Amino acid sequence: MQEKRNWAIGVAVVIIKPTLLATTKREWINGDKNFPADGGFVIALNHVSHLDPLTTALVVYDHGRIPRYLAKSGLFNNKVLGFFLRSAGQIPVYRETTSAAGAFSAAVGAVRRGECVIIYPEATITRDPDLWPMRGKSGAARIALETGCPVVPIGQWGAQEILPPYTKKPFLFPRKKIVARVGPPVDLSDLAAKQPRTPAIIAEATDRIMAAITAEIEHIRGMEAPDERYDMRIHGDRFKRKNAS
Repeated sequence: MQEKRNWAIGVAVVIIKPTLLATTKREWINGDKNFPADGGFVIALNHVSHLDPLTTALVVYDHGRIPRYLAKSGLFNNKVLGFFLRSAGQIPVYRETTSAAGAFSAAVGAVRRGECVIIYPEATITRDPDLWPMRGKSGAARIALETGCPVVPIGQWGAQEILPPYTKKPFLFPRKKIVARVGPPVDLSDLAAKQPRTPAIIAEATDRIMAAITAEIEHIRGMEAPDERYDMRIHGDRFKRKNAS
């Protein structure tokens, strides 16, 4: 059953869905088996293109749920766009400010209201040279541990062929294939039961989520990911280095 949508979601569907249907080929794998039919949950997935939020929204919508994103606060600065995003239930994230905790509280509230919250744990498009997932941040894990909700991992691939990382020119034709493979919920029950919720527990939960996402991408790509995930704190930001040179 399709989750009830408001006017803003309806407008987004009318604009976005026909465009994606006309310009992409799509394959959604295991979604009918692993998407919760109701109740609040978190979707955690890899990030390979600025197009990802649109293709992910279609995956979620096609499985009867309404996507709620943790979105960069700058998108809300425009009055018209900000009004639309808030009306659609999207959640602004104020990074490295005193307001950052508000995004966590809003996401927890959304899950407890039975909504589907989408998080890219890498927090940015991957810098890995072969586009494997990087080291994840803790947001998805913290929300799941706080609420006890399922975390559904998705490995997605193909959007980077339409809009490569950190580029502005899309390559719409010939139509590219978008594949999203939906994994079973990540088991965090043993960690959720532990108190106090230490940084080590949160780190373990984050690692499990990233491992689950990576496993789904390995299935899609038919190859194994590197043993060590790319970490910008160690390996640096190769895009910044490239632009500075």
